[in-house]
Amino acid sequence: MHMRNSSRGYGAVAQILHWLTVVLVASAWILGQIGEDLGGDGPRAPGILAHIFVGLAVLAVLAIRLLWRLQDPKPKPEPTALGPWADRLASLTHYLLLVLLVLAPLSGVAFRFASGEVLPIFGLFEIASPMSGGRATARSVKEAHEAMANALFFLALAHGAAALVHHWLLGDRTLKRMLPGDR
Repeated sequence: MHMRNSSRGYGAVAQILHWLTVVLVASAWILGQIGEDLGGDGPRAPGILAHIFVGLAVLAVLAIRLLWRLQDPKPKPEPTALGPWADRLASLTHYLLLVLLVLAPLSGVAFRFASGEVLPIFGLFEIASPMSGGRATARSVKEAHEAMANALFFLALAHGAAALVHHWLLGDRTLKRMLPGDR
């Protein structure tokens, strides 16, 4: 397996970062759904801390992905039977996924700060909230965070479903390009 992208597919680094993002987003979403039920009370409950850890990991992996992309451009889109409208929709979906990969975790940080809580950074140190805790603001930010996290999760599911449609119904290489061993 090649480390770098080729004209036919994604290299090992891009694939690892992509699938790691998938696992992190799914984990963050699940922890967000059940985190408060995992024991403990309040803002330092283990499930909440795990959710924050994974959300920050999403941002860290995204930063690495974007830096990698700057020096290793992605392959050209795979020609499909669907035509140019599908390429535009795929580009829009990828753009929205990137925006939500940034905004969902950052809105979680904003919620933490709006609640007046510290932000634990991977268990290494904490950043004190620069805001005083206001219930109405915190509630609004929490709702925005949940909406963006849900949008990210379900858009990612749609993205995965589209890859399966390309693979099983259209028979093209769209999915194979992001899997190991396709050269």
